[in-house]
Amino acid sequence: MKTIPSIIKIGMLGCGVVGGSVARELASSGADLAARAGAKLELTKVAVRNLSKRDGVADSILTTDAESVVTDPEISLIIEVMGGIEPARELILKAIANGKSVVTANKALLATHGADLYAAAEKAGVDLYYEAAVAGAIPIIRPLRESLIGDRINRVMGIVNGTTNYILTKMDEEGLPFEVVLKEAQALGYAEADPTADVEGHDAAAKAAILAGLAFHSRVTANDVACEGITKVSAQDVATAKSMGKVIKLIAEAKRSDQGISVRVAPMMLDRSHPLAAVREAFNAVFVESEGAGQLMFYGRGAGGAPTASAVLGDVVAVARHIVAGSKGPAESDYADLGIAPKGASITKYAIRMAVHDKPGVLANVANVFAKEDVSIQTVLQKGRGDAAELTVVTHRATEANLAATVAALSKSDVVREVESVIRVEGSAS
Repeated sequence: MKTIPSIIKIGMLGCGVVGGSVARELASSGADLAARAGAKLELTKVAVRNLSKRDGVADSILTTDAESVVTDPEISLIIEVMGGIEPARELILKAIANGKSVVTANKALLATHGADLYAAAEKAGVDLYYEAAVAGAIPIIRPLRESLIGDRINRVMGIVNGTTNYILTKMDEEGLPFEVVLKEAQALGYAEADPTADVEGHDAAAKAAILAGLAFHSRVTANDVACEGITKVSAQDVATAKSMGKVIKLIAEAKRSDQGISVRVAPMMLDRSHPLAAVREAFNAVFVESEGAGQLMFYGRGAGGAPTASAVLGDVVAVARHIVAGSKGPAESDYADLGIAPKGASITKYAIRMAVHDKPGVLANVANVFAKEDVSIQTVLQKGRGDAAELTVVTHRATEANLAATVAALSKSDVVREVESVIRVEGSAS
């Protein structure tokens, strides 16, 4: 007869902002969490690099020996919130090999070595849960992994980085340049001292890879994601977008086509009527388009200790229930194996802003360049600027390859002084 555990002992790797929030919530809400899980959840060992940085965790459960946590025979569930690739990867694999289920918030690790971790968990018959790896407190992993498993998802797009959304919101609402808002974000704690991973789009790219793999039942890594950050978005770009009734957001997008999966992170102009356009400051949102359910929007806080801890604890309770029941949750679903679409095959629209000579025939010459590259023009916005003019052309949908060729040809044109910016354009989602 199966013995039902009355206590589930938990080990944790890392105890920073998120780990500290998890530890405090396990202590303060222990009775409620036990009732939901079906067994008492007891944090028994926490591995940290520096014993002085324990965020309120009792000395008696702290250790600098992370391996002792993942090999402890009494621990059946590991929470990984240390971040980084190594030693997190090695420790998680060792925990799984020792029969322990794992809850992780490590987006970078999942986006690079997810396949190895999923395979190890499946072989060992344990859970690997990671709701907190994408968009903080927003429940998006479980809906893609379970709730929408009977549907066909065609596209997932979202704002999944709070730092860049805060910066772009301030640029839009206050007309400030990127550099000024970045310093403000750093002073307020919204941006790291080294903001590269955020502002260059790498953080969002890891999350996009995870979402794409879940949505399309195929393996996608961070290396498959075309990535462009917001450092080149100028105050003039933001003002131009505003004059067109649009707002610029850093969008992580994954979509399927007959040629495979296209996954991209890039600044994008959205119509003000688009649901994602209203997502302000450090909030995140994910917009899902499926055949059965239609359009779905998931919105909330995408970072921070308490919001991320909420997602971690949701996974902890789910995994604990499986341990009590002697079962496990869903494994990796990669049966479709759609593959990554060829570079340049994705269909999109561009807003191309350029400085041109202010003289007769310029518009005709520019239109001729677009025609030669088989790109149709949707709208043209022209402004005088001294002895030059500013021309913003919004295209109809075309392949990335044709659009890139158009931009290259414009850069060489005698009537174009400079192509100042190229930003993708999305419609209203109606």
